[in-house]
Amino acid sequence: MEHTSATQADGVAAGTPYIRRYRPSDRSALAEICVRTAHQGGDSSVLHPDPELMPSVFAHPYAALEPDFAFVLDDGEGSAVGYVLGAPDTARFAERFRAEWLPTVASRFPLPTGEARTPSDEIVGLLHRPEHMVRPEVAAYPAHLHIDLLPAWQGRGHGRALMRTLLDALREAGVPAVHLCMVEANTGARAFYDRLGFRLLPVPDPGPVRYLGRSTARDAAL
Repeated sequence: MEHTSATQADGVAAGTPYIRRYRPSDRSALAEICVRTAHQGGDSSVLHPDPELMPSVFAHPYAALEPDFAFVLDDGEGSAVGYVLGAPDTARFAERFRAEWLPTVASRFPLPTGEARTPSDEIVGLLHRPEHMVRPEVAAYPAHLHIDLLPAWQGRGHGRALMRTLLDALREAGVPAVHLCMVEANTGARAFYDRLGFRLLPVPDPGPVRYLGRSTARDAAL
């Protein structure tokens, strides 16, 4: 089922943004969006010189392993300027990440020996430990997601439309609830999630991140 922000893509005039499913041709755009929003909502390229690192952890595996839950905001001219990516079963996704995705990128991003010395070392550590995604405290929220938009496309209602599209797809697939993990310092993102009905989940000792969750049901927040 194709989801769009207002009307079906065939009925959208050129230049009008709309939501559609991810296409393989969106791969480079997906990477750019991820890199430009990955550091507390801002550009992460200074921290991570290899532009493929952050997408290899937080974007590309979702498009590869769960294409039915990968949607982009098209600017109306064919370019992706935002995305929402989901995994309906986090535990299963972590298993597939290790078995199917990690072997495709491990040689480019080998696991550092010893303690992590740079921010990139920390991210590579996450890449090699996909099990970190599985937290028993959020088991009642089996799906998880990532959502990002380029700065120029934020604050215009597109994030809400993307979230609605993914939640609809998860609900249609029989998934009752979804969670996300965010850096606590990203207060703008937290305000956005609060407006959409996400609530803080009680995960002990979460460090610099927070876990939020909500039902996939349609409600007033959407």
